[in-house]
Amino acid sequence: MRKAPNEITVTFPDRARRSVRCGITGNALAESISKSLAKRAVAMLVDGHLVDLADPIEKDASVKILSRTDPEALELIRHDAAHVMAEAVQSLWPGTQVTIGPVIENGFYYDFAKAEPFHPDDLEKIENKMREIIARNAPFTKEYWSREQAEAFFKARGELFKVELVDAIPKGEDLKIYRQGEWLDLCRGPHMTATGHIGKAFKLTKFAGSYWRGDHTKPQLQRVYGTAWATEPELAGYLKQMEEAEKRDHRKLGREMDLFHFQEEGPGVVFWHPKGWALFQNLINYIRRRQNAAGYHEVNAPQLLDKSLWETSGHWATFRENMFTTVTDDEREFVIKPMNCPGHIQIFKHGLRSYRELPYRVAEFGNVHRYEPSGALHGLMRVRAFTQDDAHVFCTQEQIAEECIKINDLILSIYRDFGFDEITVKLSTRPDKRVGEDALWDQAEAVMSAILDDIRALSNGRVRTGINPGEGAFYGPKFEYVLRDAIGRDWQCGTTQVDFNLPARFGAFYIDRDGEKKTPVMIHRALFGSLERFIGILLESSAGHLPLWLAPLQALVCTIVSDADQYAVEVLAALKAAGVRAEVDLRNEKINYKVREHSLAKVPALLVVGKREAEEGTVSLRRLGSDKQEVLPLEAAIARLAEEAVPPDLKRAGAAA
Repeated sequence: MRKAPNEITVTFPDRARRSVRCGITGNALAESISKSLAKRAVAMLVDGHLVDLADPIEKDASVKILSRTDPEALELIRHDAAHVMAEAVQSLWPGTQVTIGPVIENGFYYDFAKAEPFHPDDLEKIENKMREIIARNAPFTKEYWSREQAEAFFKARGELFKVELVDAIPKGEDLKIYRQGEWLDLCRGPHMTATGHIGKAFKLTKFAGSYWRGDHTKPQLQRVYGTAWATEPELAGYLKQMEEAEKRDHRKLGREMDLFHFQEEGPGVVFWHPKGWALFQNLINYIRRRQNAAGYHEVNAPQLLDKSLWETSGHWATFRENMFTTVTDDEREFVIKPMNCPGHIQIFKHGLRSYRELPYRVAEFGNVHRYEPSGALHGLMRVRAFTQDDAHVFCTQEQIAEECIKINDLILSIYRDFGFDEITVKLSTRPDKRVGEDALWDQAEAVMSAILDDIRALSNGRVRTGINPGEGAFYGPKFEYVLRDAIGRDWQCGTTQVDFNLPARFGAFYIDRDGEKKTPVMIHRALFGSLERFIGILLESSAGHLPLWLAPLQALVCTIVSDADQYAVEVLAALKAAGVRAEVDLRNEKINYKVREHSLAKVPALLVVGKREAEEGTVSLRRLGSDKQEVLPLEAAIARLAEEAVPPDLKRAGAAA
C-alpha cells in the first residue's frame, strides 16, 4: 500500500502497523487508537527512546505508548518526583538554589545550595509539600529558550548554578525548559504529562553532603535522596529491603568482624586488618585454583606505565579523567594503571607467537587505581584502588565462541560455589564514545549475540539474558554477569568482552599455519570484577555468616572455667592440625559474654569446653545463628569442621579422584 507524501508508518509492539500523518504527536496517536489508552498514556517510546507524549513523530518508527505502570515509565515517575521535590524545597525555603537532580538506581536525588542545613524533620515537611503539588496535577510542558533568555532568567532569580549549566550546554543543542504549573527548571526531559501521575508511592530517604560537580574544591551542597515506585506495595517492598540492607551494611560488618577500615588520609583505599586480609587471600587462592585448572597462566604487569601506552590503547582519550598520573623530574608522564589490558598485550607481544599457542590465556590479580569523586565513594563497593581478577585470552576468530562459553561456564560455576544461583547475563552493545571501525563492531556484536543465544539454550532456563544498549566498553561489546543477593538486590560483577581493536592498535600478531602474520582477537574476562566489591557483596548477602571454608576465623575454643584451660589449648592444637583456622579464648569472663562477643564477630563455630568436657574428651559445639548446642566427642567435632573447611572446588576434585 502506497503512503501519501505526508504520511509515515508507525509499528507497534505487537508488530501491527499504521499509516499516520507526519508530525502526529503521541497524544493524538493514542487518541486515534482508543480513548482509554489516551487517558492512561503518560509518555512514549520512539525507536526505543523515551520521549514526551506531546512530541511529534516525523519519520517511520516503532512506537510504544506508555502508561505509568509500564516498566519503562518508572524512570519518568522518579524524574518527575525529583522536579516536584525541587519545587517543594524552594517553596518551603525561598532563596534556595536548585542545582542538579538525576534519576539513580531505585530513586532520585537533588542537590541544593541552601543557607542553613536541613534538619532531619525536614524530610517529612518536604514530603507533605510534594503531596500538595502532586494533588494539583499541574501539566508538564516543554519550552525552548534561547541561551540569552535562560541566562537572564536564572541570573535574575539568583540561580547561579543554573547559569553555569546553561553556559555548559554546547552551542546548537536545544535548551529545554520544563514547567509544572508556575515552577520551572532547565531539563533535557522527558516527563510525564502531569504531576498527578507520580502517585503516592514515594519516600524521601536521607540527607547527604555533596560538592558542585563532585569536585571538593567547589561549593558544598546539600543532597536530598528519595525513592519512587509505580505502586505502594512496590514502595513498601523496597523500604523493607533497604531496612534489611542497613542491618547488613558491609561497613558495619567490617567493624564487627574486625576485617578492614577506611580513613580520611587514604580516601577510597582499604586498610585490611589480619582477618580481612585472610579472607581476601582465601578468595584469591580459590580463584587461582579455578583459573589454573582452566588453563590460565598467572602474570604480573607493572603498576606504572608511560602515558604513550595509554594513548595507543585509547584509554587516554576516553578514560583520562579517571586516571591517576605522575610526572618525573625528566618530564616523563606515567599512569598508575587503571586496568591491566595494555600490560597483558605487552606480555603477549614479547617473543614470536604461533597459532599453536592459541588460545593464550593470561590472568592477573591486578591492583588498579581509578579516580572516583569523593561523593561517590562507598566502603568496599566504590573505591579508588582495587584488585581485579582480570584475564585476557588471545585467540583466533574461530575460537571466540568456544572460549566465551568456557568463561561463561567458569563464572556460573564460581557463583554457585558462593551461593548465588539467580544470574542474568546481559549483552552490552557499542557506546557512543568508542574506538574502532563500525564493521568490527558489527562483527563483534554478531558473534556475541550468537553466543548469548547459546548461553540461554545451554542453561535450560536457569540463566536469564538481556540487552544493555550502548553500555559496552569503548573497545568492544561485553557480557555483564548480574547476580541477585539474598535480599533481592542485583549486582553486576563478572564481564566477558570481545575486543577486535586493542591488539591491532598495539600491533600484536601471531604466525598463522600459512606463515602469515595475523592479529589475534582479545577476550577480556573478569570473574568478580573487583575483589573488594565482591567481598562487600558477599558480606551483605550472607549478613556476615560466611561459609566455614571461606571464613578467616573458622572456629574459636571458649572456656567456661579456668580448670579447662589446658584442655582448650589441646583442642586448639587438634583443630589446627586438622587444617581448621582456630583461636582460643581463655579470658576470665562469663561464657554467655564470650558467646555474644564472638557471635557478633560472626565466628562460624564455637567449641565451648568446661571441666566436664575436659574430663570426657568432648566439646559443646555452637553454630553461628543458632541457639542450640551439640555435645560431641572431640574427634567427631574436629572431623565435621575439617570437612566443612575444605573449599568446594577441592571437594569436587577429591570426589572425582
